[in-house]
Amino acid sequence: MTVAKVLVTGGAGFIGSHVVDRLLGIGHQVVVVDDFRSGRPSNLPPDITLYQTDIATPALEEVFREERPDLVCHYAAQISVQHSMKDPLEDSDTNIRGSLNLLQNCVRYGVRKVVYTSSGGAIYGEPLHLPCDETHPINPLSHYGVSKYTVENYLSVYRQSYGLDYTILRLSNVYGPRQDPFGEAGVVAIFSQAMLQGKPIIINGSGEQERDFLYVQDVVQASITALEGGSGDAFNIGTGKGASINEIFSLLKRVADYPGEASHGPAKPSEVFKIYLDVTKARQGLGWKPGFSLEEGLKDTLAWFRDATWDQGPA
Repeated sequence: MTVAKVLVTGGAGFIGSHVVDRLLGIGHQVVVVDDFRSGRPSNLPPDITLYQTDIATPALEEVFREERPDLVCHYAAQISVQHSMKDPLEDSDTNIRGSLNLLQNCVRYGVRKVVYTSSGGAIYGEPLHLPCDETHPINPLSHYGVSKYTVENYLSVYRQSYGLDYTILRLSNVYGPRQDPFGEAGVVAIFSQAMLQGKPIIINGSGEQERDFLYVQDVVQASITALEGGSGDAFNIGTGKGASINEIFSLLKRVADYPGEASHGPAKPSEVFKIYLDVTKARQGLGWKPGFSLEEGLKDTLAWFRDATWDQGPA
């Protein structure tokens, strides 16, 4: 792979920071943009080139003017389904307007390609068949799902109109080290932190709802592969298998030697009950496949949380 300058939006966040580490490790120059609403400075190496700014503001152009990146990995987003339902304007301001501002600057300053992370867990809605492949009808149940898919359509227009290349990664439910255990998303992080602190755990709904749980390092590998592959196309990135929330609790309970049992609260509205993704296209088109089993990923995540020091909420 040719060495390039890569701009990573949301590079101090959960997924973005792991991608930054890998990009640096394989020799790329890396520039990070993050407003620290959810990202943390501690996720980044101390000597990284960093701009603290909101992607939806005019200040983003200053970054492009100064840095002239070759490639962009776009992870900055409002990621909460529930928050999108409470405040769709804020969701669209970050996920749509911010992304458009980014794409405009990509065209203006000659970026070669954008790797965009969409949501395989939110854009398809309640599945008509499982696993969901990329031809499944798009029927999001949340504003978040709408905003993520809207940008997919904009990317297609930007490629046709301006020659801006892209690859879309439709991620399943990602978990792993550095995920925020204090938000409403990220059940593995929430359970891990609570178990290690001996706190009670509440499962929303019956716990039989299923997700496709994907370890963050598998997302990193897909992102690196997408820098050169999958031109102008969208790919599901997941494991191809579903696991229930009750299963996740049981697996973590055993690994953490947690003595308690979970209680159950009301189900969250506007969330899909059961979904997992067909990743055949990614295997064939990107040469990518998941490398971590659920058990391996959960063990690694729990081990990281044993040593992690968190304050309440983002930095």
